[in-house]
Amino acid sequence: MVGQSAQPRAAVLLQPFVHQVGGHSSMLTYDEHTVCKPLVSQELSFYESLPLAMRQFTPQYKGIVSVHLKKDSLGNLTLLASPGLGQPDGCGRLDSAGGDPAVTLWHRCKWGHTQVTKTFKDSCPGKMLLRTDLQYHTDSLLEDANGKQPERKSYNPWGLHCHRQHLNRMSSKHNENKLHQFLLLENVVSKYSYPCILDLKMGTRQHGDDASEEKKARHIKKCEQSTSASLGVRICGMQVYQADTGHFLCKDKYYGRRLSVEGFRQTLRQFLCNGNQLRTDLLEPIILRLKALLAVIRKQSSYRFYSSSLLIIYDGQEHKESADQHLSFPKTQGTNPSRVDVRMIDFAHTTFKGSKSNPNPTPHDGPDHGYIFGLENLIKILQSLLEGK
Repeated sequence: MVGQSAQPRAAVLLQPFVHQVGGHSSMLTYDEHTVCKPLVSQELSFYESLPLAMRQFTPQYKGIVSVHLKKDSLGNLTLLASPGLGQPDGCGRLDSAGGDPAVTLWHRCKWGHTQVTKTFKDSCPGKMLLRTDLQYHTDSLLEDANGKQPERKSYNPWGLHCHRQHLNRMSSKHNENKLHQFLLLENVVSKYSYPCILDLKMGTRQHGDDASEEKKARHIKKCEQSTSASLGVRICGMQVYQADTGHFLCKDKYYGRRLSVEGFRQTLRQFLCNGNQLRTDLLEPIILRLKALLAVIRKQSSYRFYSSSLLIIYDGQEHKESADQHLSFPKTQGTNPSRVDVRMIDFAHTTFKGSKSNPNPTPHDGPDHGYIFGLENLIKILQSLLEGK
């Protein structure tokens, strides 16, 4: 009797990462603790030679995975990650059958921008469920005639927007058999029940050393017309859980580009407001974490983090300890009741001496002063909020 061969492992169907608040590259969910994004050699080089001191401020790099386009029987385009080398052990795998309700998020969207309602089960607090009766709002991501955005959204649609654009680009350029390499990275918000995320574009310069003259001019103009020039930091996206309504309040990069210095300050304050009160318990742990990052960046000679972002993250579900102990909490992150985190992301244009992808980069001496300028101003503004100014 001939023994049966082992069943092939099912491919992982990649879904849009619903907590993506900024950027233009599509972030996709691989499993609960892992996201992936298209591989850029310069970013891979950064993660492979990451200084030890920076590891607590960046997502954990988990490897590389091959991804290909697939069209189902209904004509919907999906992205499948092939099991094998580069995938983290123990990753949950989904069958790619079209009938699986967990994989049809963007099928139901009909490529329109959507508002996804967040619901909860008493037996499973903090878990997010996607209702099947999605409300279609073709302009929900765009501004109205008065230049305003809807304040109340149940879910941030930016990830779906990026995913739609990414699939359209891939399908127009490549056939289904083409394999694409993606980076596997830690999902830095997986531990949060209601992740409140602020995406900050850091530094006074955003264009990489290899940027064309046209792209260079475009980025310089964006910086000059935003708080990137005056503060060294601008808001690139945001979602804040509003405890009074049960919705996320969302802002995108276009909102952030228009802000004045005072508008930037007020939006930082808004990021720390849960709809009922200002979360003053968050300010000191965020400031401490930013100061720790600042000390690390000051020591990184030759690094230039052009066009990278900084995420400030906290849990929108206020813990009892932090509610009872406003401005009185442990200094260590491990026991921090506010569960604050600060992470650097997006290193496709980061350059440094010894980069494998660019063995002869434009020489930069000393630390990234534009990035440091942004961090220092960010800390000053948060400090003024802490002092009630």
